[in-house]
Amino acid sequence: MWRTKLTISSYDWRVPINVRPVVPSRLFNHESNRSPKSVLGGYIALTKPRIIELLLITTVPTMVLAAGEWPAWSLIAITLLGGSLAAGGANAINMYIDRDIDKLMKRTQTRPLVTGLIKPRNALVFAIVLEAVAFVVLWSGANLLSAVLALSATAFYVFVYSLWLKRTSKQNIVIGGAAGAVPTLVGWAAVTNSVGWPAIWLFIIIFLWTPPHFWALAIRHSDEYRAANVPMLPSVVSIEKTIRTMVIYTVILTLVSFVMIPVSGLGLIYGVTAALVGFGFVVGTAMLSRRPTDAWSMRVFSFSITYVTLLFGALMVDVLVSAT
Repeated sequence: MWRTKLTISSYDWRVPINVRPVVPSRLFNHESNRSPKSVLGGYIALTKPRIIELLLITTVPTMVLAAGEWPAWSLIAITLLGGSLAAGGANAINMYIDRDIDKLMKRTQTRPLVTGLIKPRNALVFAIVLEAVAFVVLWSGANLLSAVLALSATAFYVFVYSLWLKRTSKQNIVIGGAAGAVPTLVGWAAVTNSVGWPAIWLFIIIFLWTPPHFWALAIRHSDEYRAANVPMLPSVVSIEKTIRTMVIYTVILTLVSFVMIPVSGLGLIYGVTAALVGFGFVVGTAMLSRRPTDAWSMRVFSFSITYVTLLFGALMVDVLVSAT
């Protein structure tokens, strides 16, 4: 968490499924409910707005760090717009690819391609248009490098994660999650027209944060992933092993987050915040081994979002305080 049309649309990516879920027929009864408002809502849902919000949380602080102050509002607006369009397009393509397994999982059965609210071809065209517009917006409003980075994130997410790793490897989210770390590079490039070491370390932070963040959610839905033959870690190894792996990632993540202090000249605000939220993330994940329940896994998932929000927020405040 921002191609050819023939390549994606002509290949049937469905896998053999041994478990047939019972899907309520009302989910597919949208023929008589295709009001302009509902269809618009369907296209918005294709972009996964909540995931886009999380990507933008990392972009603005990175831009502030790159500028050493608050960047021009116009540049922030252009970068956020372009980044949102690119991420939305990538998410829509992902839904197009996963429409066969989305109907097998309870949490995705109401997606617009599953219910029939949006036709697959229309969703794919919509996604490609978003990507094209995103590229133009970033290139014209920021620079070519930021546009290329955003497009590369989409390509990686679609071809490496969605079409290859997601259905074939338990390391799917580990490698594929790199796409969600690219917004830090885009934000930095939009300001500096380059990719500096601080941006690379922020990329690494999000790269390490993504697996424990997503596995916490996947623990709750492990049965659904198993039924859909998707080898998400909690569905192919024991919960205990999954949690041990999550703890390792959170420990490494916490240690790596401190590298930003010497690399970027950050001070006490960032350092204290990194220590506190890192400690909380590690402890919360470790406690999951004692309480391996869906409720506790969702608490860890929720805190992981709080973690990245507070960490990047502290980074931005630290830079702005130092600038004044």
